Amino acid sequence: MEKSFINGRGAQENVHNVFFKESYVQEHVEGIDDWEQDKPKTNFSIVHPKSIVNKVESPDVGMEYSLNPYQGCEHGCIYCYARNSHQYWGLSAGLDFETKILVKANAPKLFREFLQKKSWDGKVISLSGNTDCYQPLERKFKLTRSILKIAQEFGQPISIISKNSLVLRDADILSEMAKKNQCAVFISINSLTESTRQLLEPRTVTAKQRLKVLENLSAQGIPVGIMCAPVIPGLTDHEIPNILKNAADAGAKWAGYTNVRLNGEIGKIFENWLFQAYPDRANKIWHSIQSCHHGKVNDSEFGNRMKGTGKLAEIIKDTFKMHSKRNKLNESILELDSSNFRNRIDNQLNLFNF
Repeated sequence: MEKSFINGRGAQENVHNVFFKESYVQEHVEGIDDWEQDKPKTNFSIVHPKSIVNKVESPDVGMEYSLNPYQGCEHGCIYCYARNSHQYWGLSAGLDFETKILVKANAPKLFREFLQKKSWDGKVISLSGNTDCYQPLERKFKLTRSILKIAQEFGQPISIISKNSLVLRDADILSEMAKKNQCAVFISINSLTESTRQLLEPRTVTAKQRLKVLENLSAQGIPVGIMCAPVIPGLTDHEIPNILKNAADAGAKWAGYTNVRLNGEIGKIFENWLFQAYPDRANKIWHSIQSCHHGKVNDSEFGNRMKGTGKLAEIIKDTFKMHSKRNKLNESILELDSSNFRNRIDNQLNLFNF
């Protein structure tokens, strides 16, 4: 019995957690074990981590510190590198990642405590370094909004990357922070083709809506850019010129890109999805990805892993560079201002320094 494609989800199954010794499978033998597969629903659990701001050790991801109020992401992007981290919580990188979301309820409290550390000097902190801080559950819990209010209070610069229009809800805070050059928002768009988006990123807003987000934020004086990421050779690479032009027309001043890499269990998840979603060209796409990573679908070497190597990777790089220049993107370097950061504990102690 062949399983049907699960519309509205990225992963089509739960893969084995590499930290578990045992695994469970559904088998179908001679028509005896028929089963019906229900569409998985989204559930959430409240967790209370001990820390919330993470030092980013990787030298090629473009951020020094990250903060993620949610673990797992309902957007269900099939390629998401954060899927592997779900295994540390005893869950699968597959369907569990997009259906079992962990809500870090104490994130605002931990964030305030972090900013009050005497050793902290206000370096830029990136929201959504792992999972989207504006995924659907943010409407209910408003953790990101609370975090932005605290950042504004302390003068802490924040960089955001998202693919959800919910960021517009917080434009009131972001516009005030922008007046002091303390925030920037990057919107992720890797395809303008709606049918591709529905399969690749099933629970995200449309590319058309994301362009409107760029336009809206830019009109309010909030610095905006675009992440054309990840580029998927054989599937979305031909869209780079059109994406960059539309983003620039909508007000984006900066652009970045990454080449898809399927590290850890994501390779299995993506391959399973690919041959169901695009059976007619799955082999071409799969081999195109391999051609950018020395015959594999993942390259862990710093400097190469995010952009890939080989002729196809070079074509993608040159195309991105040419059309960024043509659309006047990246003409200046984005530098947020940390000079206004004030540690509240230090200010209070200074009252007693006569």
